[in-house]
Amino acid sequence: MTVVLDASALLAYLQDEPGGAAIEGVLAEAVMSSANWAEVVQKSLAAGVVVEGMREDLEALGLEIVSFTPEDGEMAGRLWLQTRQAGLSLGDRACLSVGMRLDVPVLTCDRIWTTIGLALDVQVIR
Repeated sequence: MTVVLDASALLAYLQDEPGGAAIEGVLAEAVMSSANWAEVVQKSLAAGVVVEGMREDLEALGLEIVSFTPEDGEMAGRLWLQTRQAGLSLGDRACLSVGMRLDVPVLTCDRIWTTIGLALDVQVIR
């Protein structure tokens, strides 16, 4: 496992948007928190996508969906102080907290993440 995917990054891949090709190249070594997976499912349903089998298909390509732990939850809560001016959501902070726990880069479409000054490798895919 080499990277943590934000929901925006996986959605770019699933919807064939700019930056999605970057995700295809790392999917076999990517993880996503269960909290961010919930966001992917919600946004897919809102777009009229049939989600049955989607998780299994992505897992077959190598994506690992990891539990959002109590420690991740505490870190996400604590990150609010540092990220509130940038307007990061709970889902954003969930992704960052898992990246911090695993000490691996985080891939996102949200450029604002690079301005926060976290001790974490944040890579913007578009």
